[in-house]
Amino acid sequence: MQLSPTMQKYILHWGEMGTRWGVNRTVAQIHALLFLSNQPLHAEEISETLGVARSNVSTSLKELQSWGLTRITHVLGDRRDHFVAHSDVWDIFRVIMEERKRREIDPTLTVLRECAIEAAEDTAMEAQTRVKMDQVLAFLEMLASTYEDFKHLPPATVQRFLRMGGKVARFLGPDDSDVGDDGWRAL
Repeated sequence: MQLSPTMQKYILHWGEMGTRWGVNRTVAQIHALLFLSNQPLHAEEISETLGVARSNVSTSLKELQSWGLTRITHVLGDRRDHFVAHSDVWDIFRVIMEERKRREIDPTLTVLRECAIEAAEDTAMEAQTRVKMDQVLAFLEMLASTYEDFKHLPPATVQRFLRMGGKVARFLGPDDSDVGDDGWRAL
C-alpha cells in the first residue's frame, strides 16, 4: 500500500499520541493505517507498509482486536486473514471509552471502595485523610455514573450536548459555593 505524505504524517502522529495515551506506538500506527485504509489489509501488507516486523504486527493486531477496534475479515480467493478498523469516529470513541473505563476506572473504583470501608476502622488514619479519600471516590463514582448515563445516547445527541457545553457553562455561571476552605475550586 502506498501512503501519501499526509497519510504518513497522520500515522506517525497517531503513533506518537498513542504513546502519550499509554498505547504502544506500533499498535496506534497500525490502528491509524487500518482506519485510513479503504480496503481490508493482511498482516504482510501492514508490515511492509509501516516497515514493522511481522511478529510485531501480529502482536499489535491481537491487542487491537482485544480492544474491539479491529476485526478479521476475509477476501474471496485469499486464505489470509485481513483486518479492518471501525470507520465511524463516534464508534471508535465509544469503544475506547468503554475499554478504558473497564480496564482503568472500574478496578480503581473497586480499590477505592475497599479503602473507604477499611478507612472507617483505621485508627492510624487522620480524619482529614479519610475525607480526601472519600472525595476522590465520590468524584470517580460521579464520572462513572455520568458515563453510564451518556454511553447509550445516539452520537447525534452527544454531539448536540457537546456543542452546548459552553452555553450551559455560561448559563449556570460560576458558583462560589464550589470554592473550598482551601481556596481551590471544586471540579
